[in-house]
Order: sequence, then C-alpha cells, then structure tokens
Amino acid sequence: MAAVAEHGAVRISALCKALCVPRASYYRWRRPWHGPRKPNRPARSLSECERATVLDLLHEPRFADVAPAEVFATLLDEGHYVCSERTMYRVLAANREVRERRDQLRHPNYQRPELLATAPNQLWSWDITKLLGPRKWTYYYLYVILDVFSRYAVGWMVAPYESATLASKLIEETCERQHIMPGQLTVHADRGPSMRSQAVALLLADLGVTKTHSRPHVSNDNPYSESQFKTLKYRPEFPERFGSQEDARALTSDLLRWYNDEHHHSGLAMLTPHDVHYGLANTRIEHRATVLANAYAAKPERFVRHVPTPALPPTAAWINKPTTPSLDLRQ
Repeated sequence: MAAVAEHGAVRISALCKALCVPRASYYRWRRPWHGPRKPNRPARSLSECERATVLDLLHEPRFADVAPAEVFATLLDEGHYVCSERTMYRVLAANREVRERRDQLRHPNYQRPELLATAPNQLWSWDITKLLGPRKWTYYYLYVILDVFSRYAVGWMVAPYESATLASKLIEETCERQHIMPGQLTVHADRGPSMRSQAVALLLADLGVTKTHSRPHVSNDNPYSESQFKTLKYRPEFPERFGSQEDARALTSDLLRWYNDEHHHSGLAMLTPHDVHYGLANTRIEHRATVLANAYAAKPERFVRHVPTPALPPTAAWINKPTTPSLDLRQ
C-alpha cells in the first residue's frame, strides 16, 4: 500500500477509502516505531535491587511493627536516608503489606453467642435497668432474671445501687426457687460490671450453671431482657420518677405480676408467660380450639376457608439463631 502511494498511482485518501482503512492508521503505520510506546522509567525511581533493600529494612525486627513515618525519622536520626516515607508506602503496597503496623493492643474477635432453649429453665437472660428517683441524679436499680423460652420473670429485685454481691444473691435464690440442677441452665447477660464480676462467675461455677455474655456494644445479643424492660416502662402506670425505694418495689411487683400472669405475649401465641413456664399452654390451646369449633358450628358462613384453629406457641427460642446457607436450586 505504501509503495503504490509513493509512486503516485493512487491518491492515499482514495486508497484508504477503497480498503476501508482510516488515513490516521496509514500514517501511524508509516512511523518508525510500531505499537504502543513503553513508558519511560523515571530517573528518580528506585531500582528493583533498591526496592528489595527497602522491603528488607521494613521487615527488620525493630521496624516490623513501626509505621513508615517512624522508620523514616529513625533512619534520619541515625544519619541514613534510604528513600522517602511515601516510597516506603509504595513498596509496602506493591507487596500487599499496607496495614496497621503500630505496636498496639488488638481487640479480640468476640464470637456471636448462639443459644437455644426448648423448654423452661434451660436459658435465662438477666439485666439491670435504672429507675429515676425523686430527685435529679438519684436512681434505683431493677434487677430482672427472665426465662427466655417462657418469657417468665423468674426473679427480680429493686436495690439502691448496682452490686455484684446483690446480683449473686438474687441468682442463687432464684436457682433454688426454680429447683435448678447442675448442668441444666445457661445464664446469659451483657457485659456490665456486675455481669462480668468474679463473684457472679464463682457462684455460677459452684451451681453448675453455664454463663455467656453479649458482644461489646451489641444490644441484639440480649434482646429478651431489653424487650421486657421496654414493655414495663411503656405501661401507663409506670411513673416518670419513683418517690422512694419502697414505692419502686411495690409498683415493680404489680407490673411483674401483670407481666407474668395476665400479659398475653405476642411471642408466645398470645399465651401468658405463666402458662408457658408452668406447662399450662396445651390446656389453654385445647380450650381455645373448643371455643373456635363451637363458633364455627354455630355460624359456619362466617369462616370462609376452614374451621379456625388457635395459634401454637413456638417450640424453641433462640438468641442469635444460626443462619442456614441458601440452597442452590440449580443443583
């Protein structure tokens, strides 16, 4: 193509048009070099040998846990200049070693608690909440131990302060009242000072009770106690402030009696915690089924599909139920 164009037999534009070749491509092919240009290596860049030397320097024991800025300053104080601080970062990035290099405390990876209860007195959750006192900056402390399966408040106490000793006494008395045997129960709590205290840990070990804790700053790991406190505090009779500790104890007693014996819990198929905790759920379900069957027999046209049946309570209660991997439908 070039030879024909040089002899003037055919104009370059006509020839490129006939061959469907852009004229720019023709002129590019006529250049002395062909293909993409290779980038010129800057004269100030380090050679491969020098980069290896910098990496070995950063791997030395005294610099293994030190940031490049610290390495750079230390070498300057010792009278050496190897490369800039930014170049040290480039060398580390090229070897996928850019990370936190400071010698500092690393927080452990806390495992998510996965706890299951299939019957009462297998898994308890306990927590402490503040109750406002008569004056500003005065509080009373409500301790509540909740059975996760039945949502029944098995033990509670109102105290003027938060104490591991008081918590230990409450747990011990509640275990005795519920006839807890060694190896039967797991007690779950958050990471408050009383929950993690040595007194509580030693007591649970003596009773043969397993203890677990929530992860730091994760409220979802203790949802049952948090939900119960919200239910109590949103009751219309719950005051903004309590006049005295005796006042707080009396009202809490009434609220927890209502919660245990009268409150139809949405998580228990609208049964009360007392019915589920003490094995009365089946009797309640059978009675409800009879009432619904009689209603259907009296007015069947009001029920479109079938004879209505009462909802059944759940057979298991989880704290952080394990997630099952999704099935591949293509298999």
